[in-house]
Amino acid sequence: MKRKISTDSLLFLLPIFLFLALWEISGHIAQTPLFPPFSKVVMEFWNLLSKGILLKSLGASLSRVMVGYLLGILAGLFVGILMGLNRVVERSLSPLISMLFPIPTLGWLPLLMLWIGINEALPVTLIFICAFFPVAYNTLTGIKGVNGEYIKAARTLGASTWYTLWHVIIPMASPSIFTGLRLEAGMVWRTVIAAEMFAISTGIGSLLINAETLIRVDIILVCLILLSLMCSSFERIFIWLEHRTTGAWR
Repeated sequence: MKRKISTDSLLFLLPIFLFLALWEISGHIAQTPLFPPFSKVVMEFWNLLSKGILLKSLGASLSRVMVGYLLGILAGLFVGILMGLNRVVERSLSPLISMLFPIPTLGWLPLLMLWIGINEALPVTLIFICAFFPVAYNTLTGIKGVNGEYIKAARTLGASTWYTLWHVIIPMASPSIFTGLRLEAGMVWRTVIAAEMFAISTGIGSLLINAETLIRVDIILVCLILLSLMCSSFERIFIWLEHRTTGAWR
């Protein structure tokens, strides 16, 4: 067992080390500001961190992501559950959601800039849209996929509608629900970065576009690495939550 874990760790870490080593060597060979070695990027990361610039930018982006993502999740779950439990609601909202869902989130940006203006509500609204439709769709799909025999059995045994929802329907639909949450966990970060690059003067996206203006490739790479870490962290949080809540019976 230990040997297997060691092998898995080696297979996971080896490509990363090889990539970083190749990056470092290529950067020293190129000797150009447009392709800094990895060590210089690490030094700039520490420089931005020690000055508080990185934490300030990350805090601004994180607050927008948390507010927009949480609101999008709650609204998506609410609408998805209503559609899954009520055929009239499903028939009423399904055409609208099917029409709006395929629109890329950033496609709303020009329209929202005119409607909302360039302020804090803009990235939050974009993140809300980014999270709402996939969560609502996957919640509906999960509920529609629940075996009706289990619901009938619960009601035959005297379970109320509310009890059946929370103890039968939601748990059995949770794999599909978590799929929607996990898929959008990284996408909301891409959305907030793009919104900050185009319309907001604070956040990681703003730091990224300012670095491009100054031709600071090292800062650009710092921002991209941080974005990758945040996307990966959010996705892994939902993977952990999924295993904690559904792993025992799945």
